[in-house]
Amino acid sequence: MSEVKKPKTIEELGISSTIVKKLYSAGITTVEALAVANAQELSQMLGIPLPTVQKIISQARNALGLGFKTALELKRERSNLPKITTGSRNLDNLLGGGVEVKTITEFFGEFGSGKTQICHQLAVNVQLPPEKGGLNRKAVYIDTEGTFRWERIEAMARALGLDPDKVMENIFYVRAVNTDHQMAVTEELKELIPKENIGLVVIDSITSHFRAEYPGRENLAPRQQKLNRHLHQLMALAELYNVAIVITNQVMARPDIFYGDPTMAVGGHVLYHAPGVRVQLKKSRGNRRIARIVDAPHLPESEAVFVITDAGIRDPD
Repeated sequence: MSEVKKPKTIEELGISSTIVKKLYSAGITTVEALAVANAQELSQMLGIPLPTVQKIISQARNALGLGFKTALELKRERSNLPKITTGSRNLDNLLGGGVEVKTITEFFGEFGSGKTQICHQLAVNVQLPPEKGGLNRKAVYIDTEGTFRWERIEAMARALGLDPDKVMENIFYVRAVNTDHQMAVTEELKELIPKENIGLVVIDSITSHFRAEYPGRENLAPRQQKLNRHLHQLMALAELYNVAIVITNQVMARPDIFYGDPTMAVGGHVLYHAPGVRVQLKKSRGNRRIARIVDAPHLPESEAVFVITDAGIRDPD
């Protein structure tokens, strides 16, 4: 199978101008948005027969390379995926070279374990040129707990010899106030990512509002269903737009565990099965932190030590 040049506009798919106008009026303005559209809903919205809608959605998916491909093509594609450095060689090696695009990477751990610090560092590092471990792209930071600090961004940028104001200008920040807002913002990224050349989307933390709005066992099913929808939103963004998705998560204590680690990530099985890479962070002595790969289909379970300094995420001396 030879590699086909991906179309940049819906018009390039060869769809009739009448249907293109209807798609635009319905807010479907990109090939990516068409590829992830629900055929049934789009058919009703546009007043177009379902088979026709299914056909144009299929065209969009095939054009984006979402159709069949050989295992060898997949190997070549995944082997060449760009990665964002964390600032620590130890942590980069643990992650197989850094935080990967087209993947959801989850960092979970207790308060002060370094989750937010890593997110800040990645939002700066994604702007570096590829030869320095970046993507030359911008970042989106969705803050659900009010933990974002521009002061840290400024310090991290200065430590890398970057213009702090320019770096901050390239980070699109939003404070999500509840689960609906969090999901609506994620939906808006379909337009923002290609328009602003976004390479990284951070959600710090993903489960905070879900826990607050759906307390108790009786709300577990609706909470998990909604969280599942949100994670599928993020997976589609990662795959379609070649962005790295980084989410943080809280931990809770399990009173039934007497041996080993009594803490577990919040979110249940829905969250366990979604991210491509799950990393547990733990406090160690002083500014040292321990990162451990908990789940990743392509990485061995192992640990790495990094430190949190005034300059950002670094390796211990």
